[in-house]
Amino acid sequence: MKTSTMILQVSLIFALVAVFLLQVVAQRVGDGHAPCSKEDMAALLTFKSSILEDSTGILSSWTGNDCCSDWEGVNCDLSRGKVVQLKLEMPASGYGPRPLFMRGTLSPALGSLKSLQILQITGAKKLTGAIPESFSQLSSLIELILDDNLLSGSIPSGLGRLTALAVLSLSGNRLTGQLPPSLGHLKLAQVNLGRNLLAGPVPSTFGNLKALEFLDLSHNQLIGGIPSFMGGYPNLTNLDLSYNQFSGPIPSSLCRLSMAMEISLDSNRLTSQIPSQIGDLKNLRTFSVSNNSLNGSIPYSLGKLKKLWRVNLSGNKLSGPVPLEVQNGLPVLQSLNLSHNDFQLQTIPDWIRRRELREVHLAGCNIRSSLEPFAFPGIIDQLDLSDNHLTGEIGDFFTNMSVLQTLDLHSNQISGEIPNSIWRVKSLRRLDLSRNQIEGGIPASLGQITTLEWLDISNNMINGSMPSTFSSLVKIKHASFRANRLCGQIPQSRPFNIFPPSAYAHNLCLCGRPLPPCK
Repeated sequence: MKTSTMILQVSLIFALVAVFLLQVVAQRVGDGHAPCSKEDMAALLTFKSSILEDSTGILSSWTGNDCCSDWEGVNCDLSRGKVVQLKLEMPASGYGPRPLFMRGTLSPALGSLKSLQILQITGAKKLTGAIPESFSQLSSLIELILDDNLLSGSIPSGLGRLTALAVLSLSGNRLTGQLPPSLGHLKLAQVNLGRNLLAGPVPSTFGNLKALEFLDLSHNQLIGGIPSFMGGYPNLTNLDLSYNQFSGPIPSSLCRLSMAMEISLDSNRLTSQIPSQIGDLKNLRTFSVSNNSLNGSIPYSLGKLKKLWRVNLSGNKLSGPVPLEVQNGLPVLQSLNLSHNDFQLQTIPDWIRRRELREVHLAGCNIRSSLEPFAFPGIIDQLDLSDNHLTGEIGDFFTNMSVLQTLDLHSNQISGEIPNSIWRVKSLRRLDLSRNQIEGGIPASLGQITTLEWLDISNNMINGSMPSTFSSLVKIKHASFRANRLCGQIPQSRPFNIFPPSAYAHNLCLCGRPLPPCK
């Protein structure tokens, strides 16, 4: 009797389960949810098998018989059961000590996902090998984003057959070879190929990319002149060609980019003058051409740019006075860098000291005046007046500098003592007072700036001992106290006791690790 009752109960349970499964199937059919395509699931599982290690745990969700249900990063057209999106985004860094990455290769099987519209695998860090040629078969693909992996080889020329492609982003890899001319036949809106090892000139076919809104070719080894056809992108807002080997003048045609908001041409081999038509870029927010060989004077038309907030002209051969139109214009300017040119400023210009600037860089500008305070020190975030001939005492200069993160005054003739009030600069990360004539002791209050990462007070006349409060400076990555008159024990806490001995050399009587022990 008990056995028959038990059998009846088990049969009832199985019946209920069967009814439930039928209801689920019926609901999915009613909702138009087709099961995952067998071909697509096979392609995804082949890709999974090519990943030898996955510390992110993303692929651990790829189980079961329906890739359109609960497989992380996979999205389907539910009416057909076809995969339309594969988006695997790894965060920039892991939580805690364990890094997040995927180690393996890109399986060519992904090229069989015929309905795929978005393929995004970013931040895997250890994804090696080439971009499979089979990706050229993804005829429905709109976005191909493979940033921040370790992919190598050349960019497949067959990608030029993906007529629907609008976004191509392969930055932060080790791709080599030249830019495929075939890409110029597409209707791309965004191209980001920065931070690779690409070489050669920009293909002339890129002049056909009239729909471009974003172009980043930075941090490569591209050569030749900047093509004049780049001024023919009517919708372009961002242009970054920095850190390449482009040579010749800046084409005046770039001044026709009426929608441009950011133009970065830093660290190339550009010559001649800044185009006088620069004032035509009415929407420009950022203009950066540092570390080239540009000469001549700053165009007066630069002062017409009412939206420009960041200007970096450093590391060139620019000379002459700054035009009055620039001094009195640029109403929203926040960041100015004129360092290391052939300017003869003599003094810190009033038009700079009286502006509400957050970043001021005037290193190597032949300033020969005394150290004068700024009108709005409370908003300055970065200040670099190094490599000049500044005189005067340092004491009052720190007054009200509550948010300064970088302060660089090295290689001047500044005297006086480091004030106790320096602790008020609570956000300071980098302080360089080296190669001056500063005297007195190191204030103990300096140890209260726990954000400090770089400290250099070498080659001065500073005396006394090193404060014990330095034990709180645990973020310090670089420090130098050499060539002063310091004496006593070096703080025996990390990182001060593991810096190289050269950081403490040529003082009176410093002792303790990394130097010989104190007697």
